[in-house]
Parts: sequence; C-alpha cells; structure tokens
Amino acid sequence: MIDRITPPGVVAVEAFDDTDTEPLHPEEAALVARAVEKRVREFTTARTCARRALRALGVPPAPVLTGDRGAPVWPSGVVGSLTHCAGYRAAVVARAADVRAIGIDAEPDAALPDGVLDAIALPEERAMVDRLATDTPGPHWDRLLFSAKESLYKAWFPITGIFLGFDEARIVLHPADRTFTGRVLVPGRGRDFDGRYLHDGGLTLTVVAVPH
Repeated sequence: MIDRITPPGVVAVEAFDDTDTEPLHPEEAALVARAVEKRVREFTTARTCARRALRALGVPPAPVLTGDRGAPVWPSGVVGSLTHCAGYRAAVVARAADVRAIGIDAEPDAALPDGVLDAIALPEERAMVDRLATDTPGPHWDRLLFSAKESLYKAWFPITGIFLGFDEARIVLHPADRTFTGRVLVPGRGRDFDGRYLHDGGLTLTVVAVPH
C-alpha cells in the first residue's frame, strides 16, 4: 500500500501481521530484551521489513538500531523510516544521494481518543479538521492530522537533530489530491514540507519525503 504514495527511488516493504519474520540481530534483540511480547512482535516485523527493503535497495542488511529519541539508525548512505500500528508494519529506505530524508506513519482509521486533538493541533488545524469532518467525506481527519505531523517529524529530526513539538508544525490537508503541506514554526528554522496520504483498508498512511 505505502508504495502508492512514496516517490521514485524509495523502496517500501510492508506486512499486515507478524507471521513472516526473520530473526533479530543480537544488537536489535537487546533493545527489546525487557519488552512485552506484543512490542517484541511488532519490533521484529518492522526490522524484518527494514532488512528486506535494504536488500531490495542493494545494501547489505545490517542491524537497524535506535539513536536519539528512538529514531532508527540506518547504514551509511541510506535514509529511511519505520512505522507500525495495529495490523500494519512498514519500512521505507532510499539512498541518501537520491532523497535527503523520509518519514512515514501508519494509523488505524479511527477517531483520536478524547483530548488528543486539543493536545496536538493548533487552533487553525482544529478548525480545518472540523470543517473537513462536516463537508468532506474521507478518513478521520483528526487522525490524519496526527499522522501527518508524525511523518513530518520523522523527516525533520534526522536533518536537524532538533526535537519538534506538535505545536511547532502546522499542517494543511488537501483532500482534492490527497496531499498535505507542513510548515515548521521553529524560529530561525522554519521551512515547508510536502506530503502525501492514503486512506484504504481501515488504515491511514502518510509520507513526507525531503528532496535535495
């Protein structure tokens, strides 16, 4: 599914359950040594997707460990992103010479829990979500907004190393062509990002790819 919204040069591998996995590298296994079984399963499947994506890119598979704030650490010369939610896991990778950074997110197509929208949305974003929910059939717009911000952050952090709060990015959704734009509001570091989304099979997927 997610390859329908990723740009050229990006390799995507996805899974809808945890039945077809490869063993974790010892260094990866150490990261979830004390995790509950559910976390271990989703972690293992996401790393399996990552290894298969790296092979498809022509890069020898290597342990995908975690760095600052849990961001995946990719082999030299590679950029990528991981995501997982109920019933879905995915990895995307690209050569750093082709794509500067990429972020992906998957969410169930369901309304956000009470109070979450107020915590993650700017006033103008809440107004946009209310308007779309009234006027435009589609996914749960509040969940899509959350996912778009997650993808933007995953693309922003590897470039800058700066933590981005939900109130430091503004998303505008464009249902006509299933795209969105994001503006980072960090003083002195503001910039725009373009993203795409997909709503299918009970899932909402978002991608932000940063070109050179």
